[in-house]
Amino acid sequence: MIRKFHLGALCAILVIATGCATISADDLAAVRSVAESAQSAANDAARQAGEARQMASGAQSTANQALTAANAAQACCDATNERVDRMFEASQTK
Repeated sequence: MIRKFHLGALCAILVIATGCATISADDLAAVRSVAESAQSAANDAARQAGEARQMASGAQSTANQALTAANAAQACCDATNERVDRMFEASQTK
């Protein structure tokens, strides 16, 4: 009984192994084609990510320049307001 079970299991393993081992050249070529296509898409995505990173860096630089200019304009405005206030106070004391 156990011998028949072992023999049946061995036959099943051989059938499965034989079925898995019969990969045709066409199947292999199709798999290779899909893999190459996936690699190409990944390369394109990496290139686009690099371009996006470069554009984001440029945008950050522009934003930093705008912030610097805005801070300088605010400082100028504050100084002008202080001068106007001093001139107004001086005119009131005369």
